[in-house]
Amino acid sequence: MARPLARVLRTALASAAFAALGAASALQAGTTTVFAAASLKNAMDEIAGVYKAETGNDLLPSFAGSSKLARQIQQGAPAQIFISANPGWMDTLEQDGLLAEGSRQDLLLNSIVLIAGPGTAPDLSVTIGPDTDLAAMLGDDRLAMALVDAVPAGIYGKAALTSLGLWDAVEPKVAQADNVRAALRLVGSGEAPMGIVYATDAAADAEVRVLDTFPADSHPAIVYPAAILAEGDTVETRAAFAFLTGPEARAIFKRHGFGIAGE
Repeated sequence: MARPLARVLRTALASAAFAALGAASALQAGTTTVFAAASLKNAMDEIAGVYKAETGNDLLPSFAGSSKLARQIQQGAPAQIFISANPGWMDTLEQDGLLAEGSRQDLLLNSIVLIAGPGTAPDLSVTIGPDTDLAAMLGDDRLAMALVDAVPAGIYGKAALTSLGLWDAVEPKVAQADNVRAALRLVGSGEAPMGIVYATDAAADAEVRVLDTFPADSHPAIVYPAAILAEGDTVETRAAFAFLTGPEARAIFKRHGFGIAGE
């Protein structure tokens, strides 16, 4: 009985904390909180700056793995907009009735790449395919990935390795990180010689280089859906969402390497 009770208490405390944050957020007129997948950080920070300059209002991004953000939304976290790195977590929130009706749309596209860090031989060349002996290349070292059963970048990476017949040999060598940016840092800092991240993440870190891109048919299409959350559906939120999904923000996303869904 102690463990269930402890979970109940933790949930109650978390809900109370989120409610308090929501009340505080509501007092900040002109602020729209966006829960965004960690891979969106550079682009979203730029978009928030442009939005502030043009409207005088604030876009306040909060970054983490899509799974973590979705669970926080389920617990009542005070956000108005959610951009997920895969459709699955958005599906979950939609099934829970937590999205504003009709607001969901596919926004961005991405790809996953194998990257190398600063300590890797500069002449290392890799062509990803079923014959790639990635486990042998790693030796006693680790392959950095986001959580392979929860975070989209990790899910896509595991799917690609499985499709290519490489997962069983590589799995014992995987170092899992909380989100894709954390996996990127492991490689950029030299703590792991190689990793699997989004192409946009690799472009954001000068300490890593792309060895190869995983074949598009080795994993599900990488789609970022965006939606307004039902509890935060206001005129102000709608205006912010229109900007986030509009031509100016799309141009910024493209400059950071994202594809645009539907183009």
